[in-house]
Amino acid sequence: MKPPAFAYLRADSADTAARALTEHGDEARILAGGQSLMAVLNMRLAQPSVLIDISRSESLAEVKLDGQWMTIGAAATQASIEWRPKLKSEVPLLALAVPHISHFQIRNKGTVAGSIAHADPSAELPLCLLALEGEVMLRSAKRQRRVKANDFFTGMLSTARQNDELLEAVRFPTGRRGEGYGFEEFSVRHGDFAVCAVAAVADAKRLRIAVGGVADRPAARDFPLLQGSALDDALNDFAWSLDARDEPQASAVLRRQLVRRLGHTAAIQAMLNRDAL
Repeated sequence: MKPPAFAYLRADSADTAARALTEHGDEARILAGGQSLMAVLNMRLAQPSVLIDISRSESLAEVKLDGQWMTIGAAATQASIEWRPKLKSEVPLLALAVPHISHFQIRNKGTVAGSIAHADPSAELPLCLLALEGEVMLRSAKRQRRVKANDFFTGMLSTARQNDELLEAVRFPTGRRGEGYGFEEFSVRHGDFAVCAVAAVADAKRLRIAVGGVADRPAARDFPLLQGSALDDALNDFAWSLDARDEPQASAVLRRQLVRRLGHTAAIQAMLNRDAL
């Protein structure tokens, strides 16, 4: 199938895009990388009358580092992050997770913010944003606001973004000394959607574990620094708290087992790597 006819508007700035969203409301969609949107349009799951193209906006493609945050503009591609020479020290969890995202052709066009906005529960970038307690920057014609990752993802392909708001940028905390990171994923084939993915962050006092691919959105839970059977028991409780369901790709039993196994590996990896920076 092909999408129905739509009008095309090129926006070279966040202000222009936000004004266009205000003008066209529910009838408009933002086009950045298009890797998720075009599939939705081709299946006619969405039928916007206007596409607002921000893909060639230089200002929205910027990636800024201020020491405590990496701010990634709405038009910045996943590849532009993946190939940063110092990504492993800047945002170590992203360095671990990005190679698992689909295939390099998709990462060359797909945007970081687009993945966050699409909010697929199996996607790696929303999982990392939640694990790191990052933020989403939203802009409308009248206001700007920042929403914490924990409040941004509201359900399956659902977020707190309003129809007149542009997801202007995503903010990931940079790596801190004494903090370690782990990431594990299982998919049927490399590049497929994750059946289960787990991200872990550990510091001197806390172990934070986030799980994707199991519930209708990524979920995170904080623990003390656990080892051995205590860690296994905590992961078992976490697995049962998620609304895992039987699907053709994987059963609920398999997904809960993956939470336990991948979670254990990612947690140990994070706790062992706390002095890597």
